[in-house]
Amino acid sequence: MSLTLTVDGERWRAHLLATATRFPGIVPVAKGNGYGLTLGRLARRAQWLADHAAETGAPLDLLAIGTYDELDEVTSRYAGDVLVMTPWRPFGTATRLDARTAARVVHTVSRPADLEALLAHDPSARFVLEQLTSMRRHGMTRRELEATAEVLGAGRSGLRGIALHLPLNTTSHLGEVSRLVNEVVASGLPARTIFVSHLTHDELGRLATTYPDFTFRPRIGTGLWLGDRGALRVTATVLDVHEVERGDVFGYRGRSAPKSGHIVVVSGGTAHGIGLEAPTGDQSLKARAATLARGGLDAAGFVRSPFSIDGKQRLFAEPPHMQASMLFLPSGARVPRVGEQVDVRVRFTTTDVDHVVVD
Repeated sequence: MSLTLTVDGERWRAHLLATATRFPGIVPVAKGNGYGLTLGRLARRAQWLADHAAETGAPLDLLAIGTYDELDEVTSRYAGDVLVMTPWRPFGTATRLDARTAARVVHTVSRPADLEALLAHDPSARFVLEQLTSMRRHGMTRRELEATAEVLGAGRSGLRGIALHLPLNTTSHLGEVSRLVNEVVASGLPARTIFVSHLTHDELGRLATTYPDFTFRPRIGTGLWLGDRGALRVTATVLDVHEVERGDVFGYRGRSAPKSGHIVVVSGGTAHGIGLEAPTGDQSLKARAATLARGGLDAAGFVRSPFSIDGKQRLFAEPPHMQASMLFLPSGARVPRVGEQVDVRVRFTTTDVDHVVVD
């Protein structure tokens, strides 16, 4: 009676090993809801990958997480160092780490003033400097990198490299990365390790050839944990089935059935992330037209749900409830039995399932 993620364990583990082998120097990313798999499970699997370094040929000494608040959940399950990707600020959880945890943390610093504050707070702190990319989210400009090089001087040993968070949906990042690496060299920083996000295998290979004195370490989350979608299946349970005739009233809002059929109640609702849609990055005319069409369907009460019965996505009978959803099944379609499992198409990063089952 739950929303369940079932993982083909053998296939999933094979994909993880293959990805670690294909991307030497990989830094697994475990953040947020753990890509639907939970943070704790990903931390344990990162440790498993570290234990299989002889098999992959890729020693795994670093795990990346999103925020300082995620440290407790991963440090008890993963034995290596932890890179926190949210930039350090002189307030909040980042300033209250116990000594044992702090010794395992690699901070991200995105402002020169924060570097001075971090070193004043913890002179032995280890860190990466985030460089401003075309994403313009966090990061230092060329001049700020130069100023940071002066702050560090020759005696500082805490610098572990430069971090680049690149945008998605671009044809190639090579031009931008080349410019940014040249800025690092010009700044005088003694950094020769670049931590990068969203580079392809081919792009990493070309950069390694162009800059043989640099080490490029890919931070990979989605491509690692969710890269083989065929190994992952999310299902909901049919909780109830009610036959309705045209005009019958149902649901919280007293809607009327548009025609005869069945109301099928399934597990999974807004508490799981069902029916909650993040803003789309697709700005095409086709995407905008689809958004307008969905708005019209919503007004009429006909919105396609992520739940599939017999391979066809069924319509929401009304907006999903907190832990269950009501679907409309027209006459002529096979009526599922109570207790039957139906497939659910989800966005893993915004979905919290009740159970994760690894076969």
